[in-house]
Amino acid sequence: MTLNQRIPMQGELKFQNVTESRLSIDDVLQRILRFMAQDPASLYHFVIGSDSQVYRGYTKFVTGIVIHRPGKGAWACYRQVIVPREMTSVKEKLSMETSLSQEVASYFAGDAVHQMEEVLLPYVYQGASLQSFIDIDAGTRPIVNKTSLYVQEMVERVEAMGIYRARVKPESVVASSYANRYTKNPSRKVM
Repeated sequence: MTLNQRIPMQGELKFQNVTESRLSIDDVLQRILRFMAQDPASLYHFVIGSDSQVYRGYTKFVTGIVIHRPGKGAWACYRQVIVPREMTSVKEKLSMETSLSQEVASYFAGDAVHQMEEVLLPYVYQGASLQSFIDIDAGTRPIVNKTSLYVQEMVERVEAMGIYRARVKPESVVASSYANRYTKNPSRKVM
């Protein structure tokens, strides 16, 4: 049984990266498992994070998925969502970013994370481990970052999921660097 069959999906989730497009959630999981199998005795960070950019008439959201072997490379992909209006509220954008990250994370919360752990299990005593995070593109310093007012609320939402730890700036690199990179180009197709 595939992830798509186990979990009812509201819409078709399709991901892409610099070499592939139209990846299903199952394709993403298979790429992650293949990447992990290349070095199963390593530490892995499985991270999901979203960022957004407001354009004239719409807001573009990008959610990134990254499996990272610290110091030894990563595999990543992203999903784009277009909201057909300009979202100007910082809280609304941050809440939507968190919701999109949680939506993608929910597809991995059960069997998929278990499959990732199974790859590493024989190597636990050699240092293998998996840490799962949802990156929130918000900072904790009010003088520097307008999002700091909403950080605690978003962290609590993520941690209520029970499987992911929340990371905020400056640690939230998937949201603030990877996803952010793909929000910078205007979308050709506005829904």
